[in-house]
Amino acid sequence: MRDVLYLEEMSQAETLLKPQRIEVLRQLAEPGTCTEVAARLGQTPQRVYYHVKQLVAAGLAEQVSERKVRGISEGIYQAAARSYWLSPRLVGRIGGLRRARDELSLGHLLDLMEEVQADVAALDRAAPELPSIGVSGEIRVPAERRQEFLADLRAALEDLFTRYGGAEGDAFKLAVACYPKGEDRD
Repeated sequence: MRDVLYLEEMSQAETLLKPQRIEVLRQLAEPGTCTEVAARLGQTPQRVYYHVKQLVAAGLAEQVSERKVRGISEGIYQAAARSYWLSPRLVGRIGGLRRARDELSLGHLLDLMEEVQADVAALDRAAPELPSIGVSGEIRVPAERRQEFLADLRAALEDLFTRYGGAEGDAFKLAVACYPKGEDRD
């Protein structure tokens, strides 16, 4: 079972985004038969089997083994991942075409976050080492120094790109997001 399955196909999203299928998928966090899942959900095995087949066809669940019960083969299924990420491309943006990629626009920030999400989802979680870093913090800048702050941030990043931007060595992608902080969230 993968940690994360990144969904980029509309058919996968349509299959997943049905409350009953989400419940079946939750039950399949551990391998189980349709009969076992049906008993836990208070549904008929046939109904659960229908949903499991849809999940398997979409690549959201998989048959991991099979057993014989009174001469009948019964599949044992499991969810394909612990969590599922829905690509923002599937939802789209309200308001038609995307705005120009002005690096000071919120549209550009959304594009960047979408790109980071896709890149992280594509990482090989089975690799022995995934050198990465995530940093988050809050900086308070008076309005009259905002442009100075953004220029300093740009200069610091340009310095890193210049010093480490050679053609040799391991490639790392760097994404920095700076945006106004909204209301405090717990």
